[in-house]
Amino acid sequence: MTERNEAQEPQAPATLAGRTILMSGGSRGIGLAIALRAARDGANVAVMAKTGEPHPKLEGTVYTAAEQIEAAGGMALPIVGDVRNDDDVASAVDATVEAFGGIDVVVNNASAIDLSKTPDVDMKRYDLMADINVRGTFMLSKFALEALRASPNPHILTLSPPLNLAPKWAGLHLAYTMAKYGMSLTTLGLAEELEDDGVAVNSLWPATLIDTAAIRNMPGGSRLVQAARSPEIVADAAHAVLVRPSRSCTGNFYTDEQVLREEGVTDLTRYSLGVPEDRLVPDIFL
Repeated sequence: MTERNEAQEPQAPATLAGRTILMSGGSRGIGLAIALRAARDGANVAVMAKTGEPHPKLEGTVYTAAEQIEAAGGMALPIVGDVRNDDDVASAVDATVEAFGGIDVVVNNASAIDLSKTPDVDMKRYDLMADINVRGTFMLSKFALEALRASPNPHILTLSPPLNLAPKWAGLHLAYTMAKYGMSLTTLGLAEELEDDGVAVNSLWPATLIDTAAIRNMPGGSRLVQAARSPEIVADAAHAVLVRPSRSCTGNFYTDEQVLREEGVTDLTRYSLGVPEDRLVPDIFL
């Protein structure tokens, strides 16, 4: 987790005011928390997600997210689109540039999860995870590159884990592990490829379980989230990364705890949902 580029650059302002973020997903959960943290600075946030109409089991749409972003102090652009669809992604990039004049940050937040063992995973679910997690992350990053290169402090931040090659994680849920590690390989490769362009490319992963609708809807999820942290810990960590100078902050696989400690935050209890710190459930892949 060492920073790969140690060049000393002028400090970026510790705010996202006036900067433009294009995020995949973001109508709820961690993505929405990141968007709202940026909005409190006065950022422009374009949210691309499939949920244009209310979901029977999941709260939030791109439109309710946009309302919350603007109420928090930002400017919002709700975009109904599928990160698996080439035309939708290209249109989202174009719409964001047209609305706000450019793109400073891409947040690859959209992700599908299925923790089934290999004999049990449905191949449609396999394809869904591969298409959203890997292809979607690659495509959104690729299509936004021209706009990012024009930014004074460009960042790509992907919500994916460190590349932990301990056999345990592949053996537990191979299909999902391959999909999430594909996102992380995109970070690894783009950080190397874009280093000379000054585009920061990093991954961020929670050190503990996070209370999200996706977790609550899993078997036993309502019990699991009692030992989780709130999405705001990831949002605060993402904010801290995205205001760092891009040329001296790339190629990292951060955890939220690591970032906040680097920022001098030592007390994380405000993010807990009631249980003592030593009873929090660690996230997978760590």
